[in-house]
Amino acid sequence: MSWIKDNKFAAILAGATLLGAIVLFYVGLNYHGRYTDALEKYRGAAEEVDRFEKIPLYPSKENRAGKTKALNEYRTAIGGLQTAFDKFRPKELTNISPQVFTDHAKTANEEVAAAFEKVHTKLPEAFFLGFEAYTASLAREDATGLLDYQLGATKELLLALAKAAPSQLQNLCRPKFPEEDGEKSQGNSNDVARSFPIELTFKGPERSLREFLSGVVKSSNYFYVVRTVRIVNEKSVAPNAKDAKFETTPAAAAAAAKAADPFGGAADFVIPSDEPAAPEPAPTPTPPAIRPPTGGLPGHPPATTTPARPATTVPGRPAVTTPTVPGRPAATPTVPGRPAATPTVPGRPATTAPARPAAAPARPAAVPAAPAVAATPRAAAAPAVDSSSILKRVLGSEELEVFLHIDVLEFVPVKALPEVPKSKP
Repeated sequence: MSWIKDNKFAAILAGATLLGAIVLFYVGLNYHGRYTDALEKYRGAAEEVDRFEKIPLYPSKENRAGKTKALNEYRTAIGGLQTAFDKFRPKELTNISPQVFTDHAKTANEEVAAAFEKVHTKLPEAFFLGFEAYTASLAREDATGLLDYQLGATKELLLALAKAAPSQLQNLCRPKFPEEDGEKSQGNSNDVARSFPIELTFKGPERSLREFLSGVVKSSNYFYVVRTVRIVNEKSVAPNAKDAKFETTPAAAAAAAKAADPFGGAADFVIPSDEPAAPEPAPTPTPPAIRPPTGGLPGHPPATTTPARPATTVPGRPAVTTPTVPGRPAATPTVPGRPAATPTVPGRPATTAPARPAAAPARPAAVPAAPAVAATPRAAAAPAVDSSSILKRVLGSEELEVFLHIDVLEFVPVKALPEVPKSKP
């Protein structure tokens, strides 16, 4: 204690040095942790920068120039799309009076109904293009612009369906949009188009569906988007041989029999060659020929006799003689064209053959030949009724039930695209 009093300066210096050492130790220990944290962060950032520099889109000068070029090309492509859809974008939807809209709806409904009637398509009851709510009441005037636009799109859609000639239009549904009830549309500010949905169900062959969709995509006034398609066959089970059933109605059988008759069913038609022959006339007896006497007729010279011809023989051949049988008279040769002499048997009276009747008069000329009948081509037999419709099912021509959900897009006015910032060096 006396040393501290005697050596105050040394004691103060030693105390100050000890206190400074303690403070320095505390500060160094505290900042060493901060340094370690900062060093670790630096090393992590350096590693991250090194990794970014190795990726393709690192923001280097070359990459920034390429990014600017890509943005400009994208902007040009967007402008081209806007131009391509300009024909589907209405210039301005102006509201009209409710009565004028009702008149437009009636005219469109009559035109569509006439088109369906022309192809014999059955329509649902109380059909009014999906605007049945306005048959007894008027629309709101502030919604007539959109309603008239949707009316035109629905009319064109149904005319395309009528051209495809389905057998039946079963249902047509047009949901209301908010403006019809005095509300505001809840669309997004970034939307490029607004959709108006239409749902319809029809029946027809596969051809009607194909032609209808082909006509829809070719529209130049409205942009249609088919969202949903559901196709159901008449029968959900595939056909087999046991399902086949062909029936022939009595009318079809009678028509087939008549078509098979080459004479068209004329049962009383008789071919001339089949007619019964006319009875031949009775033969007329020929009077016996009167020979004049040998001395001739008075005033005429006497008849002359022809001397018999000598027998002629062919040189080199023996004369032909008629042999005689003992006890029988010799045969008398016959002269062609004259009746043969009847031989007589000794002890028996001579018999004379009865005179042959005179030849029957010549038959009348042959019946004239029947006129030639032109061969009638045999008509094909009437087809049997396929009550099971198996042929349609096998050939794929059976009727289908088709449900379609189609959106009509109304493109909103074009918004200016933002400019692409120029790349800085």
